[in-house]
This record gives sequence, structure tokens and C-alpha cells, in this order.
Amino acid sequence: MLEIFWRVFTSSDLWAATLQFAALLLLPALGGVLSERSGVTNIGLEGMMLMGAFAGVVGALGTHSVLLGVLIAILAGALISLIHAVVSINFKANQVVSGIAINIAALGLTNYIMFIITGGQGVPSLPNELRLPEVSLGPLSTIPFLGPVLFQQNIIFYIALVLLIGIQFLLFNTNVGLRIRAVGEHPQAADTAGINVPLVRYLCVLGSGALAGLAGAFLSLGIAGIFGSNMTAGAGFIALAAVIFGKYTPWGAAVACLIFGLGQALGTRLQETHISPNLLNTLPYLLTLIALVGLVGRTVAPAADGVPYEPGTE
Repeated sequence: MLEIFWRVFTSSDLWAATLQFAALLLLPALGGVLSERSGVTNIGLEGMMLMGAFAGVVGALGTHSVLLGVLIAILAGALISLIHAVVSINFKANQVVSGIAINIAALGLTNYIMFIITGGQGVPSLPNELRLPEVSLGPLSTIPFLGPVLFQQNIIFYIALVLLIGIQFLLFNTNVGLRIRAVGEHPQAADTAGINVPLVRYLCVLGSGALAGLAGAFLSLGIAGIFGSNMTAGAGFIALAAVIFGKYTPWGAAVACLIFGLGQALGTRLQETHISPNLLNTLPYLLTLIALVGLVGRTVAPAADGVPYEPGTE
């Protein structure tokens, strides 16, 4: 047993899979950071990600273009998030209830449309030309151990890294980021300073939906190569947990995604042991629960997170 564990932990396959799963979680987590920082709670990331996964496959098959499939997935995630934005910002509804409704609706809608399109036969596996490509970064990919882990990843992995650096810089090194954080901390003061609070929140929620849609495309067009019912399997919720674990910062969320990604990769790679596969499949969720329990009372959300803004009130 110890030999198996040693072989798994020293395998480049484990750490390559860890980074792949971490990137999958990082995209919606970055969207969650944007939304929460602007003051809108978004637990609908799961549904937005699922819609992106479905729209990406249907779009790629319909247009015979993986690029268009990805763009359609991003658009689908953004459109679903627009519903959340309207309900939360304009109608000032309970944001948690709105997010739950989006998750339920996305599951039912994707199953229904898939049944209508395929007649209950399911979506076929995608041919290689309609899947997101793996990128090999020249001589770097031949470096022992590090090459397969860092330099032979799916193209979305590298896009996720660029987005991580970009959103971190945006939030903490630009005037735009200062406005986003001001809206999430004290919207009344931001409004007094001339910041359009609803517009900032709208843009951040739409951004979160677009990133979740991109994650869905990564899952269906990159990792799985097919769409299946409820294929996100709670990834959006784990991403939201990463936002909390990471204290509502991009870098913190990235670290959390690495931990949860390792749990997912271990659950897959330890199938050869005598440990129950069902138990192994719970690893990422157990890590999520442990992380959240350990952080209860320690992580402070933006002051106005989840609070509808009423102009003219303190």
C-alpha cells in the first residue's frame, strides 16, 4: 500500500491532473471573487458553469468550430448571470435564493434541451478537432517531471493563469479595482463619490458568469470531450468555497483551488488501491468541508456582500 501511495505522489500524472482540476475550479472562483467583491453573492456559479458546458458542446457541434463553441459557452454563462444580476440588483431579491434557482433551472434546462435535441440518445463524444487542444511549450515540455506537469497542459490552463494575474492586478492595482472594492464595502460612499453602483455590480456579475461559462467549456470541450447530465458535479460550489477559503482574493482562491484540485486528482489516481472508489470520490468535497469549517469566523466577506443597495440609505 505504501508503495502505491509513493508511486502516485511522485508521479507527474498526479500533479498534472492537480493543475488541470485546479484551473477548472479557478475560472469560476475568479468570477466569484469579482462578484462578491462588488457586493453580489453568487452561488449560481454551478448552474452557469453547467450551462457553459452544454452550450459549448452544442455550439461546437453546430458550428463545427471549437473556438465558436467556447465563445458560445462564455455567452451562455454571461446570459444566465444576467438573470441573477437583474433579480439581485434591480428587484433586490434574496441573492442566495436567486443563485439556488439558477442552479436548479440550469440542471433541468440542460437535461430537457439535450433530450429534445438527441431524442434521449445523449450527446455524442466530440471528435478531436472539436476539442480544446493540449499545448506543448517546446523544449520546456521535455524537462523531466516538470515538463509534463507545467508545460504540457490544455490551452485553457494557460488562459486561467493569465486571467489570475490580470484580475489580481485589476482589483488591487487599478482605479477600476478600487471602485469595485468600494462598491462591495460601502456602496453609499461609492455612490456619493460618483461611482455608478448598479453598473459596477452588473459588470462584475456578468464577468463571473462569463468565467463560469469558460470553465464549463473547459470541462466539456477540453477535459471530458462530451456533455453529460449534471457533469459539473458540484465544481461550482467547490469554486465558491475556494473564494471563501481564499479570503475573497484571486491569489488566495488559487491556492484553495490547488488544494481542492489535489483532492480531485488523488481521488482519480488512487483507484488502484483497495480504498473504496466511492470514498475516494468524496475527497474534494471532504477537503471543501474541512476548509470551510476551519475558516468559520476567520474570513470576513466584503461589508456589503449580499446586501441590495438602496440609493440614499446608509
